[in-house]
Amino acid sequence: MASGTRRGESSTERRIFGVGALLGGLSRLLEDQVGRLWVRGEISNLHRAHSGHVYFSLKDDVGQVRAALFRGAARRIPFELEEGAEVLVFAEVSIYEARGDLQLIVQQAEPVGQGALQLAVEQLRRRLEEEGLFDDERKRPLPALPRRVGVVSSPTGAAIRDVIQVAGQRFPGIPLLLSPTRVQGEGAEDEIVRALERVTKARDRDDVDVVLLVRGGGSLEDLMSFNSEAVVRAVVACPVPVVCGVGHEVDLSLADLAADRRAPTPSAAAMAALPDRGALAASLARDVRALVGAARGFVAGARRQLARERDALRVLAPTARLTAQRSRLEAAMRGLAREARSAAETRRGRLATLAGRLDSLSPLAVLSRGYALVRRQRDDEIVRRPDQAPPGERLRVRLAEGELAAVVDPGDAD
Repeated sequence: MASGTRRGESSTERRIFGVGALLGGLSRLLEDQVGRLWVRGEISNLHRAHSGHVYFSLKDDVGQVRAALFRGAARRIPFELEEGAEVLVFAEVSIYEARGDLQLIVQQAEPVGQGALQLAVEQLRRRLEEEGLFDDERKRPLPALPRRVGVVSSPTGAAIRDVIQVAGQRFPGIPLLLSPTRVQGEGAEDEIVRALERVTKARDRDDVDVVLLVRGGGSLEDLMSFNSEAVVRAVVACPVPVVCGVGHEVDLSLADLAADRRAPTPSAAAMAALPDRGALAASLARDVRALVGAARGFVAGARRQLARERDALRVLAPTARLTAQRSRLEAAMRGLAREARSAAETRRGRLATLAGRLDSLSPLAVLSRGYALVRRQRDDEIVRRPDQAPPGERLRVRLAEGELAAVVDPGDAD
């Protein structure tokens, strides 16, 4: 009995296994008979090793099993495992021979009840929010009248066409500087970061005062480049204000949260960055009217004051009192003259400023920088493309000073 044999069993019939052989055999049996399968459970005892491997247990109301997620597989999972999270894992069942434990070698993992991409975005949002990257206090105001607007977008997408159209309607005199990039697909986030760096490195040369980061709508997968940590940090690090218009009104990316101004669409982003020249002209006209009215009111008030002083002098008969009143009147007139000169100088300066702003809105100001306005002689239509002026077409070229007549040379047809 001490030998452990069964009654009637001979010693030659014994089959003895070492512990390692037993565990190895069980592990191979599990691999052959069970293989890989999906297991659902709650994460507990989560531990991340310095090597990049992740170890945890999966449990439910009945029991628990150890699990190992090795570094290579961990890199492919788009969200971070969290203590207490319920997950679905695709794993290989095996035996950890060093302890004799049943374990799962995890290859894939999905959150239960929430998409992996959405969870990854939410986890990153919480982490960056804790750093203060989305705080309103760090966001900068947009320039009222930018000298140049940088645009980071795909050069072939609908977003850049929308921006160009809005710019032409609101303030065509402000130039756009495109920094082209892919906006989706593998590696797109790195291209976006480089495009942001390019447009801001050109700041001193091209006077870029604000940057538009825009693209059209799409699925969560399409917009993931704008949910990357690298793009968010590039937006925050941009030395000029960033207006982000990604997707449609219902889309909200992490880049939107980090930008100095969030716009629901690319068109709205352009409207936020570019002033309305019509509204500026109307504001200037109101300021001029207010200045003229204030000057007239000041002069009328001075005249009334002078009339009152003169009337007071007429009723003062004694010579001494008349002399005293005359002295006070002269002093008052000198003070009034000083105030009038000071007020006139102030309003003259304001009027010069307003006149300068009005001049900047004039088409002649654009022509004075070397631009020209070309029209066809036959119908006075403005020529915007080469196909509008075929060889032999007679043209009128308006310059800053004067006008030229021209004929399209047949040699220029290409």
